[in-house]
This record gives sequence, structure tokens and C-alpha cells, in this order.
Amino acid sequence: MNADTHDPLPLHPVGDTPVRLTTLGYGAAQAGNLYRTSTDAETAEAFDTAWDLGLRYFDTAPHYGLGLSERRLGAALRVRPREEYVVSTKVGRILEPSPGTAHRRDTEGFDVPAETRRVWDFSRDGVLRSLEASLERTGLDRIDVVYLHDPDEHWESASREAVPALVELRDQGVIGAIGAGMNQSAMLTRFVRETDVDVVMCAGRFTLLEQPALADLLPAAAERDVAVVVAGVYNSGLLAREVPPDDATYDYTQAPAELIERTRRIAAVCAEHGVTLPEAALAYVRTHPAVASTVIGVRNPDQVRQAYERHAASVPGELWEALVRADLLDEVAAPA
Repeated sequence: MNADTHDPLPLHPVGDTPVRLTTLGYGAAQAGNLYRTSTDAETAEAFDTAWDLGLRYFDTAPHYGLGLSERRLGAALRVRPREEYVVSTKVGRILEPSPGTAHRRDTEGFDVPAETRRVWDFSRDGVLRSLEASLERTGLDRIDVVYLHDPDEHWESASREAVPALVELRDQGVIGAIGAGMNQSAMLTRFVRETDVDVVMCAGRFTLLEQPALADLLPAAAERDVAVVVAGVYNSGLLAREVPPDDATYDYTQAPAELIERTRRIAAVCAEHGVTLPEAALAYVRTHPAVASTVIGVRNPDQVRQAYERHAASVPGELWEALVRADLLDEVAAPA
């Protein structure tokens, strides 16, 4: 065992399911060569570093690198005790062979050959096919959490076909928990209130910079005992540095100047309280009791260690009140 190995991070239950998530999760989009190529060795070392630091929740998807993320994650985890970690993947995008585009690169942000193409499919058959393919790519005996992936334009089929299919698999013990992952809070709230989900992944809509999920998703999740996993906690980069640069990104595009200025004001208040902007960003989302875990996308061992250190940083509760008084935070998520 590595001398630097830590005990697993604290665990948070997912409703009344057997699934328990570590409070910090590993986002494996970069393992699918998001934006640029990562080597197999770099990715494997990043997974090993996460394990040694106590992370036991790993999130992937077929979408990430057209299956590359799932293959790499499976290779890293198959040598670990299966009962000691949780894997989530997603359904809704079937990967179909595409020999006509195999000579090109993927057009959806991943530096991989376009040997397959994504086909939206939230039907029962699509869910079963997608999950079977994910099991084959990962080489794992089961998937613990299955999310519907970005069903924004597919409410009818996602809610009436995909969710019942996943409920059946959960009730059979094939998977541990089911949910949906999206970049909005409104439809996630519908899933919480109108379907039998256990967990939702909310990306970018509950952060130190903006909190629309406080008005709909988080109260609904608390009421229904549905766990919330927060992703996109840095709003795609704007909150990722101690002081946002002029070219900072927000929702994966150039951030507007007024948003950069607001974020710099938040950073200044954080500095007055002895913490960095990224440390505060991670700490803030954990103040709400419905939040079970925060998933951070990481590419290499240094990024894993940085995420762990930020997650472990001590952040005074007075910071949130100071940000509210400065009109830089709408409200404290869960007042003491």
C-alpha cells in the first residue's frame, strides 16, 4: 500500500438505497480526452492518486470520449475491491458504429477518432442497450448509479420510458440508484417531484456564483430525500483560480466582463477571510444538507491533489454572511 494512502473520505447516503458517495467525487470526462489528449499512463496515475487520497466515487459516461473514459476507468478500478467504490455512468446517448467518419476527430469536444456516433435514445431498449455496452466497456460486474444524461429535449421518453426501465433494474438489484444529470435545475426538479429517482446531478446551477437551484431543486430534493450531486462547481472555469483572468470561461464560453468583475469581488471577500476562491466554491455547495457529493473533473495527479486540498480546506461560516452583506451571494444555503 502507498505510504501516502488516506482513509476513504466521508460517505453520504443516497436516499434509502445501499449507495454511499464520498463527499468528493472523481469526474472522468478528461479521461475521455476532453479538449486534448491525455495518455493512458497519465490517466491511470490520476486514478491511483485519487484512490490513495480516499476518493471512492467515480463518474463517467459513454459520451466522454466515445467510450474512452469508461474503458480507462474500468481498467483502473477492476483491480480494486469492488465493494469499496461507487461508479456512476449515464444513459441517453447510444454509441453507434460510424465507419464513414472514423478518419475524422470527434466534433463534440473530445480528442478521439469519430469511429462511433452518438444517437439520442431514452427508450427502454435504448437504456438497456446503453447500460449493457457500458458494462462491456468498463469490464465491471455492475454499475452503482445510472443517470439520464442531458434529457433536456426528451422529457416524455425520459420520464415515461427511461425512468421506469431504470426503476425495474434498481428493484431487481442490478443497479443501486437512479437519477438524472443536467445543466439546469428546473427539469431536475420535475424528475425529483414526478418520478422515482434517488439522486440528481446538477451542473453549474448551484455554485458560489449563482444559486437558481436554491429556489426549486434543493428544497424539492430535501423534501423527497433525493440526494444531489453538484458538478460544474467552478462554472466551467470562472471560479477555478484565486483571481479570475480576463479570458476566464463561464458555461464553456468566454465569460462576460461584468461576470468576471463580480467574481473578482467575491474572490476579494474570500481573501479577507483567509480562503481562496476555489476553496470557497467547493465549501459553499456543501452547506446545503441535500448535497451528497461534489464531482470535480480532473486530468492528472496534480489536479487530483489540488481538488483534494481545496475540498479539505477550512472555510469560516462568516464568509457566507459577508458575501450576502456585500450583495455577492443571494442567500446562505443552510443557515446555522
